[in-house]
Amino acid sequence: MPDPASLSTAVHPHKAWQLLALCVGLFLPQHPFLWLIKLHLKKNADPRTEFGKYAIYCQRCLERTQRNGDREARPSRMEILSTLLRNPYHHSLPFSIPVHFMNGIYQVVGFDASTTVEEFLNTLNQDTGMRKPTESGFALFTDDPSGKDVEHCLQGNIKERLGAVQIRGETEREKMLLMYQTNDQIINGLFPVNKDLALELAALLAQVEIGDFERPFSTPAGQISSQSKSNQTLKQVIDKFYPKRYRDGCSEEQLRQLCQRLSTKWMALRGHSSVDCVRIYLAVARKWPFFGAKLFEAKPLTVSTLEIVDSLESTLIWLAVYEDGIHLLEYTSMRLIATYLYKNLMTFGGYQDDFMLVVNNVHTQEKPTEKLLFTMAKPKILEITLLIASYINNCHLQKGSAHNLSASVSPSPQAGRQKSKDTRCHPVLLKNRPTKGPTLL
Repeated sequence: MPDPASLSTAVHPHKAWQLLALCVGLFLPQHPFLWLIKLHLKKNADPRTEFGKYAIYCQRCLERTQRNGDREARPSRMEILSTLLRNPYHHSLPFSIPVHFMNGIYQVVGFDASTTVEEFLNTLNQDTGMRKPTESGFALFTDDPSGKDVEHCLQGNIKERLGAVQIRGETEREKMLLMYQTNDQIINGLFPVNKDLALELAALLAQVEIGDFERPFSTPAGQISSQSKSNQTLKQVIDKFYPKRYRDGCSEEQLRQLCQRLSTKWMALRGHSSVDCVRIYLAVARKWPFFGAKLFEAKPLTVSTLEIVDSLESTLIWLAVYEDGIHLLEYTSMRLIATYLYKNLMTFGGYQDDFMLVVNNVHTQEKPTEKLLFTMAKPKILEITLLIASYINNCHLQKGSAHNLSASVSPSPQAGRQKSKDTRCHPVLLKNRPTKGPTLL
């Protein structure tokens, strides 16, 4: 490789080093060119000169790329501009972006060109007081760069864990974010709650975010202004925490009565701490049997076993991906329609422009296998496929861990059977699950 200092004036040495700084974080050449680059960087590395600093940064990037492998995505505009505007040597993590949370706050996280999603998540969780993503189950989502109203899940090495694993050792920050995530599902119709329960949950969130409800002053001078302020606060809580489908179309009188009922429930929580309110909120939400499941909007293209629902082919449904299988829910009532356990899946994934499930019908001899097709947004087809795969892999890991443990301690055959039974996915539990929404404690 020629020395950048000997290049003609058509390509300035500074530009050459900037280009090299961008490339070594993306991919590396084969031998012997890789050896030549290492030799060149070692020769020029010097923290006292501008080009020497670039060489030191390139050495760091080269080691990281060798460890993490070549990168698939092209460099973003932000990465290019950051490299052009300043020498990346001065920062161990030269790039940074804000990560926004469901409760409205954000955290700025630094990274370099070789940072993986897993590393980025570990840094984020460490900075915000959360467990590793393999334990917490939280994932990163990004907006579509084209401007479409679509989110893309950034996959790490392990995307999900079973719900029981997530609950054990939950930090207060995780509980808080989980509460706001559940609230987002509630206000957008992705969580079944009636009007009374929705109002009580809104009061809990108001107590967490605002604190004790301030009653209007009783003095005549401050009565009007205090009452107006209280009404404004109540309306803001309704807009932020109450389901859209329940407040849309309400008259002024109905909204006034709704605010009055909210104030009564909110005042009943006076003195409760945020930790108590979050605990109560999650205890109520977890009563729904599909709490924690990821819901995907879909339109079925095959009727087959779903003939119990009238005109299902022209009706949207929810595909709830959970730890034991895939559950089909009605779109409005979210009532359980059918369940396909992971152990009965023959294959799954994208099929032409649709999402496909091929299931093994163990209870019928007429049609041993069945192919189900669903119309979904293309980015969601990839997301649901990867999510199902990670759940299935996790079930196999759980079984393997249980098998190794039983082999190491050599329990009795009866105890071994009991251990295996406790650690596998439990398909029979679904038959006895209630399908109605949760109720307040």
